Amino acid sequence: MALVYLDYAATTPLDPEVQQAMREVEGIFGNPNSIHRFGQEARRVLEGARERIASLLGVRPREVVFTASGSEADALALLGVALAKGKGHVVSTDVEHSAVLGALRLLERLGFAVTRLRPDRFGLVYPEQVEEALRPDTILVSVMAANNELGTLYPIREMAEIAHAHGALFHTDAVQAVGQVPFRVDEVGADLVSLSAHKFYGPKGIGALLVRQGVDLFPLVPGKQEGGRRGGTQSPVLAQGMAVALEKALRLLPEESARLLALRRRLEEGLLAVEGVELNGHPERRLPKLVNVTVKGADGEALLLAMDLMGVAVSSGSACSAGSLEPSHVLLAIGRSPREARASLRFSLGRYTTEAEVDRAVEVFREAVARARA
Repeated sequence: MALVYLDYAATTPLDPEVQQAMREVEGIFGNPNSIHRFGQEARRVLEGARERIASLLGVRPREVVFTASGSEADALALLGVALAKGKGHVVSTDVEHSAVLGALRLLERLGFAVTRLRPDRFGLVYPEQVEEALRPDTILVSVMAANNELGTLYPIREMAEIAHAHGALFHTDAVQAVGQVPFRVDEVGADLVSLSAHKFYGPKGIGALLVRQGVDLFPLVPGKQEGGRRGGTQSPVLAQGMAVALEKALRLLPEESARLLALRRRLEEGLLAVEGVELNGHPERRLPKLVNVTVKGADGEALLLAMDLMGVAVSSGSACSAGSLEPSHVLLAIGRSPREARASLRFSLGRYTTEAEVDRAVEVFREAVARARA
């Protein structure tokens, strides 16, 4: 049975070109912070990767802070800014990634005020909501660029302008956006941007927080590395992989975006033709690769398992914890009931997805829905 992978929003396979680029430098084992020739050779690779990433995303090299993941980048952005300020008010949304939501809960425990904006039924949050939520003591606004469950795209440029007009910083979790849609920090105007290599066919274990010059951050991991903003010995090999993966993703972006959009429409047509299936997320303002649907009257866990047994890998619209499906906070926020949220699936397409795989996924979905409703 040929397996079909449609969970690219969770992670992407390592691109062979990226893997080869990493192999070319894997023998460079020195600590990039050492002054001898082994260390300097490692630093050359590390800083070369940093410069390439900076150039591609419209920032200065010293504004790229390497982290171990997008989640760490999110935590460093929110907690780093707040702890550097010492007190104040933070604005975010109900549909952020769990890394951001977890940081917000910690900030509340530390005495910071937090406002979470409610989305509409498409998962959208609007600039006017940001403006209404701002207070004289607002220090930071954090709104994701693209939702990881719905694919909905947010007007972050306008939100950044509003935050700046009120003297607040703006952070965006761009983990799902970078490499998927056009994105440059100098065009968006964000002060802090989170990204993760494994979302654009790079290696796992490395992400970055792009930090505008002049933004003060309290380091969550103390140390002298990364300009004192993130301690820990860096990996030149992973940095090389991240840079090469980003270069390729952006080079292929126009052609790949159009291809994925055509596949997405083909997939949507097949899924929504099944009785009782409804789309989640904005019908147009959405990542080309992502389709999230709710199957009315179905058992969500049975649906997910049936598809997996028939060889199609997708994810639930909710997180799986201790063997039981918990309702997705994103789907609940857009008005789905707990039962509906549990009966939702996220299909995400990628570089290696074919029309035949999309057609196979629709065929399997029809059979899985029939089984889940039995």
